[in-house]
Amino acid sequence: MNITLMMTIYTTLIMGTLITLTSSHWLLMWMGLEMSMLSIIPILMNKSNPRSTEAATKYFLTQATASMILLLSIIMTMMHSGQWSILHANNQTISLAMTLSLIMKMGLAPFHFWVTEVTQGTPLIPGMILLTWQKIAPLSILTQMHPSINQPLILTSALLSTILGGWGGLNQTQLRKILAYSSIAHMGWMLAVVNYNPSISLFNLLIYIMMTIPLFMTFYINNNLTTLSLSHTWSTAPPIIIIILMNLLSLGGLPPLTGFSPKWIIIQELTKNNNIMISTTMTIMALLNLYFYMRLTYSTTLTLFPSTNNTKTKWHFHNNKSTTIASPLIILSTMTLPLTPMMITLN
Repeated sequence: MNITLMMTIYTTLIMGTLITLTSSHWLLMWMGLEMSMLSIIPILMNKSNPRSTEAATKYFLTQATASMILLLSIIMTMMHSGQWSILHANNQTISLAMTLSLIMKMGLAPFHFWVTEVTQGTPLIPGMILLTWQKIAPLSILTQMHPSINQPLILTSALLSTILGGWGGLNQTQLRKILAYSSIAHMGWMLAVVNYNPSISLFNLLIYIMMTIPLFMTFYINNNLTTLSLSHTWSTAPPIIIIILMNLLSLGGLPPLTGFSPKWIIIQELTKNNNIMISTTMTIMALLNLYFYMRLTYSTTLTLFPSTNNTKTKWHFHNNKSTTIASPLIILSTMTLPLTPMMITLN
């Protein structure tokens, strides 16, 4: 693709999200969502093959349906209150339709089926954008309208997302599908607390993006697409494979790694608001995510030490690309949790 065209597409993608983030006018927020949606489609189809075309088509149909529901809700809000501001979305029926459309845009249960198929059908970098950057705008709208969102729907979708995100990843060998199911589960955790403390949802999103982007970049550099190829990476980059596995465990929420901190805070917030059963169920379901990451770590480490001589040779092999990304991965995976009490105090 032409570099000028690519720069234009990425600029539109960024501007669409920024317009949604900085606006309180419904039409501007809807326009930002549409800019992001239309600009990512050529990114998904960057490599012209039937699989990527199918993935882009599924993404477009799902997002267009959600956009129609959202636009209809916006028009009904204007007719009901006479205002275009997000602060005037107080009607329960309209709020229900808005919440459903945003849940569909984020790929949360029960509208989660497109996420894994689209992520699996695209290359790693478009998949990374889909699972990180494209979640920011819909979640920011939910955080702005949190006083009027339908709480039973939000909690039900959050609970289903954590359950299905855990169960779905158990029998997967494709790394992109594993990360897609992990994204569904993480978004469920963010959604569970958005009605009580939206800043915690944004903190969870920040931590999730900080852990997911380095993983995708490392997979892209080492051309890892399956669990088998991840095991073979040991022969070319021994230090980086250990750091990848550490980051995967952090993404699963294993204490004392970074990924445990948002779950810890969300459990505290849900318990404080007398949602003990929901927080307990979500915690149990989070063990499923941790299980398939532990299984992936175990199966990979079986290939780590075939013989002492070979291992010494491998550790002396230098990989500049892996070394460059190793330091940020270590920091992101292990060093953030001690700062969490400070963040809670400042908040």
